[in-house]
Amino acid sequence: MKRMKPLLLFLCAVLLVGVSVLGTIAYLTDQVEVKNTFTVGKVEITVDETEVNPDGSPVTPANRVTQNNYHLVPGGSYTKDPTMTVLKGGEESYVRMLVTVNCANELDAIFAATGGFAYDSILSGFDATAWTYVGETQNTVTNTVTYEFRYKDTVKPAATENAVLEPLFTTVTIPAALDSSDMESIKDLEIVIIGHAIQKVGFNNEDSAWDAFDAQMG
Repeated sequence: MKRMKPLLLFLCAVLLVGVSVLGTIAYLTDQVEVKNTFTVGKVEITVDETEVNPDGSPVTPANRVTQNNYHLVPGGSYTKDPTMTVLKGGEESYVRMLVTVNCANELDAIFAATGGFAYDSILSGFDATAWTYVGETQNTVTNTVTYEFRYKDTVKPAATENAVLEPLFTTVTIPAALDSSDMESIKDLEIVIIGHAIQKVGFNNEDSAWDAFDAQMG
């Protein structure tokens, strides 16, 4: 019995060593993370024109504005060059401009001999190489007519530079044949120009894009 004690102590020591070794085992592991960053696109535009004096001559020094006032006379020619800019960093987009003219009935009467008023009756310098005339919409309640023009290409501005498009037209011209009665009938003439833009992604063509735009804007 006395000789058994050293053996038992040895076995206990071995077991303690075994526990110590098992506690230091390291497993072979690895970890990979996939991170997706989502950014929100944008479509931003401006529309402006050359600042002019009431007689239609450009103001010096040159400046761009969103409104001008004109003093109309028969035979007068007035600088008016509505220009759309698609701001840098935006998505590829379809763009268009709507030109609304009031006094529609009065203008139709004045130009009755040539089939009634049309946008090119007084708006000159239309750039048909860049813009497409789509059609017109009459509003009898407001006595206005609105002409729609679409840019022929989609527009994708650079990340660091705005895309300045060609002016829609350059001049308003009042026919010299108009008499005082004609001028009196259009004394409150206004031409309002609105620019629109909508992303290209998600649409098969520009018609579906503008249908969605009109539906969303009401």
